[in-house]
Amino acid sequence: MGHKIHPKSIRLGYIKDWESKWFNLKEMPNFIEEDYRIRVYLKNKLKLASVSKIVIERPGKYLRVNIYTARPGIVIGKGGQGIESLRKEIETMTAKKTFVNVMEIKRPEIDAQLASENIAFQLEKQIAFRRVMKKTIEKAMTVGVQGIKVMVSGRLGGTEIARTEWLKEGRIPLQTFRADIDYGFSEACTTMGQIGVKVWIFKREFFKKTAEELTEKAKVIVDLDTAAKQAQAIVTE
Repeated sequence: MGHKIHPKSIRLGYIKDWESKWFNLKEMPNFIEEDYRIRVYLKNKLKLASVSKIVIERPGKYLRVNIYTARPGIVIGKGGQGIESLRKEIETMTAKKTFVNVMEIKRPEIDAQLASENIAFQLEKQIAFRRVMKKTIEKAMTVGVQGIKVMVSGRLGGTEIARTEWLKEGRIPLQTFRADIDYGFSEACTTMGQIGVKVWIFKREFFKKTAEELTEKAKVIVDLDTAAKQAQAIVTE
């Protein structure tokens, strides 16, 4: 067996940020449990809102919850009633003054968590898994990602023996820390059992020099080399 590491965990503090932004050693166990309960409640409450992630901040005595969703209208509700009810419910759970912000995801095709949930939703409708995987990959590649990998595991197609199938297109450099790789996981509850869905999306590479920058650097190196040769010739004479 290989050693599996979450693609986001090894990039935290480098190109990825934490989803829980607070620091309190004394209250750490309580805060971790509280964050978990908040996320479970919001995920169940906003199943149809395409929620990708929930970032929780604790500045002082306040609580700030940032909901990243592809359908902000469902979260906000008519006249802001939906977001107000969420705020009141979270304040009841935590006994702290809460602020709820809604962040719109403009391109859900390149969000790994939303892509995995979409695949799971279609598998629950008994759509062929290979067809779903190919469509997801095609949508992501047309948007302009550099690579995508989709893997499903379980009793695929209703077979007796569980197996794993995966499709990949482009590059997925998991060992390159500067590579911005988004990872998503979800489960499809079918009549034959649960099917796990994993999606890796390679969006871009940070700190990578463009062709123009490399050309400019090469010119500088050539100029320095020419100047060094001229200086050597003067010293020799």
